[in-house]
Amino acid sequence: MQLQLRYFARLRERFGRDGESITLPAGIESVAGLVTHLAARGDAWAEELAGEKVFRVALDQELVDFSAPLHDGAEVAIFPPVTGG
Repeated sequence: MQLQLRYFARLRERFGRDGESITLPAGIESVAGLVTHLAARGDAWAEELAGEKVFRVALDQELVDFSAPLHDGAEVAIFPPVTGG
C-alpha cells in the first residue's frame, strides 16, 4: 500500500521533512499500524510517536482515531494538537 505522509509543526522539524511517500509492508492496515511502523525507525520517530507526546492524525483531510483503516493512495497527516484563543 502506497501512502503520502505529511508532517506539521514540531514533527516536521524533528523529522527533518515535511512529508514523504512510503510503501507499507503487508499487514499494516490501520493508522495504529502505521504509527507503530514509523516509531520503529527509532530516535526522533520513537520519541514523538511512541512516547508520551500527544499528536493527531488526519486521513484524507479528516481527523481520525488510530483504529481508522488505511487505503492505497491515502494522504495521512500527523501533527501536534493546536490551541487557540
